[in-house]
Amino acid sequence: MDIFMNTRPRVLVVGAAGFIGTYLVDALIRDDFDVTAVDINDIAKEHFAEQGVAFEMINITDPMEISRLPVDGFDAVVNLACVQPANISKEKYNPVDYISVNVIGVLNLLEYCRTAKIPKMIIATSHRNTKGLWRPGKKICENEGRAIEFTGEYAMFSISESAAEDCLKHYTREYGLQGIAFRLPPVYGYGPHTIIFKNGEVTTTGFQAFIDCAISGRPIEIWGDPEVGRDIIYVKDVVKAFLLALRNPEAKGLYNISSGRPLSLRQQAEETLKVFGPRGSAQQIVFRPELSNSIDPFLYDNEKARIELGWLPIYSFADLLIDYMKEMESGRFIHLIEKRRQLVGKPQ
Repeated sequence: MDIFMNTRPRVLVVGAAGFIGTYLVDALIRDDFDVTAVDINDIAKEHFAEQGVAFEMINITDPMEISRLPVDGFDAVVNLACVQPANISKEKYNPVDYISVNVIGVLNLLEYCRTAKIPKMIIATSHRNTKGLWRPGKKICENEGRAIEFTGEYAMFSISESAAEDCLKHYTREYGLQGIAFRLPPVYGYGPHTIIFKNGEVTTTGFQAFIDCAISGRPIEIWGDPEVGRDIIYVKDVVKAFLLALRNPEAKGLYNISSGRPLSLRQQAEETLKVFGPRGSAQQIVFRPELSNSIDPFLYDNEKARIELGWLPIYSFADLLIDYMKEMESGRFIHLIEKRRQLVGKPQ
């Protein structure tokens, strides 16, 4: 059942200038939603203006700034704003930031929904708070709970996002909010997968390294076990889940938005060569089992999303790469690349 069958729904997207936010706003417009974009960074202001999207530059940790938002008319709030390790340098690391944005920010938005009588809020959370459940080939379901690793760069991230989920659950039960949380494994797509911070240091992602090797004609090196598999999902499949949840009057609680299948390093390298490698080239994959790849296997069951949302991922990894290339060549989301350069301090 589509609750907006005869009306044009209004949605507030927080963190709209980020990776998933950019793709979500684009899809919402195509699906005839009335969108207001919110972000702490105005880098995408012109992009949104070209799309006819209202934009508000707001810090969600400040209730006074949130009070500038309209108090009537929105049907849902989607929050994609968060502090995460991939965006934090060693010099700028402050554990308080995780609580300020990922917990207090979400709580401020929940209170905004309550006072403005907005009936639905959807948040995106990472899968990292289930690390203790990761096993090769074992699909993790939503009802298995959490298993946070309390050491390492993802500790405060996992702690804060878990608290945000609990705040959402509280407002759902206490105030009747239709609260939805999407648990996401690594989300791939054109935009952020060039350079990230790893343990506070700037590094090229493995995904980008494979693409760079394929384009340049160099062999792709696979370190460690080439068959280690991870559950990854394409950003446009994730966005489709948001669209379905926004139109669903019954959806509530936690959903795994995952591919439901493991992608091995070998598969990733082979498909990357097929899509990005020069035609007719005889590029090789070089296996280096003596070197560690620091990759853990994980897999998530997405049956609940299939049954309750009618959602299924449609992009294979090969499809993902082909569409990635199309988006890269189109240049329509170039602000994502510029935002990444600003974040890591790299010149154009």
